[in-house]
Amino acid sequence: MDAAHSSAAMLISNYVFPNDLHVHWSMMIVLYPYITGLVDGAFIIAALYYLFDIKSLRPVARFSLLFALAFLCIATLPLLLHLGRPERNFNMLLTPSPSSAMAGFGYIYAVSMGVLVFIVLFVYRPDLVELRAKSKGLLQFLYRAMTFDSIDLSKDALELDQKIIRFLVGIGIPIAVVLHGYVGFIFGGVKANPTWSTPLMPVIFLFSACVSGISAIILSYIIIRKIKGRSIDHDCIKTCIKTLTLFFILAFAFEMLEVFSHSYLKSGYHHMVEGLLNGPLASSFWLWQVKICSIIPLFILGVLGLFTIKKNIYNFMAAIVSAMLLLQVLIMRWNVVIGGQLMSKSARGYTEFHPEWFDKEGIIAVIIVMAIPFIILFVLGRIFPFWIKDNETKVK
Repeated sequence: MDAAHSSAAMLISNYVFPNDLHVHWSMMIVLYPYITGLVDGAFIIAALYYLFDIKSLRPVARFSLLFALAFLCIATLPLLLHLGRPERNFNMLLTPSPSSAMAGFGYIYAVSMGVLVFIVLFVYRPDLVELRAKSKGLLQFLYRAMTFDSIDLSKDALELDQKIIRFLVGIGIPIAVVLHGYVGFIFGGVKANPTWSTPLMPVIFLFSACVSGISAIILSYIIIRKIKGRSIDHDCIKTCIKTLTLFFILAFAFEMLEVFSHSYLKSGYHHMVEGLLNGPLASSFWLWQVKICSIIPLFILGVLGLFTIKKNIYNFMAAIVSAMLLLQVLIMRWNVVIGGQLMSKSARGYTEFHPEWFDKEGIIAVIIVMAIPFIILFVLGRIFPFWIKDNETKVK
């Protein structure tokens, strides 16, 4: 094959089969589980408030729902861009195979979107009723549909709304678990790839999803409030950090357990997995994922949990550790998706992958895709207020 026409520069070591020269699941397939992970983690924060009634999370509860909805809107976009004929995805939905794990995603995604949309509409129903009273024509008809044609804001009606919200969030949690656990199951079910084929893969994906989503909420909340000149609720940030610490310890423990179990059990391909982590992935795994983006955040989270720190410094450190953990999960997705394809089926060689900037699935395309949900979030913010009004205090 002519390397000049490939989507990335390749370096080959030892013996590699011709069909293993190129990485077929590239940047968009890295982005897909990353985006669905952000959805799940953000939904966890909202669920802790609306279902488990953790009062300190009230300032970010509604924002978390909108954040999850914005990213869920484009969760399938990386997959569609990866496909050469994206319109053929409807075949999987119209004629599904009961034994196909991939065929179920369309239905899981549709149910997740429906539940999340209804939660948002019930949470914002009082605000939508006010907007309905001020609007006319087509816009008023839209608000009538969004408020379920009800303007009743009595105590009984609002209590009923709360019961419906709790019920929807209650069923939304297992749906969110299935949505992202399914992604890990897809990779874990590939028996031909020893770096993917492990029962721990869905668990690792799920916990790392919670880490990335919670980190995104913390970082976004701090940045937006600072830009708007609004106060930052310190108790809210502390609760988010405690929750983040729990999920990150679990995620990192399972990630290391999966790696060390390969080495200790000495399974059939252990020498190839070890060679992969000490070869093509030595820098991205041991240096970036483990040392820089895992050990350092663990130390920072320990400092935040054990010592009394001034609010401004605490918030700054919370933003830094959140950004690092967002990067950690992205690198972890890279090492799993891309790294798992760098090992030849010959069990005697590796290849390397270096993404291009202007490729169909290159760096620029990834940046554009990641920018779209923030545009959607901005539009949603024009319709649904991010923050509860009694928290809107100016910083003096």
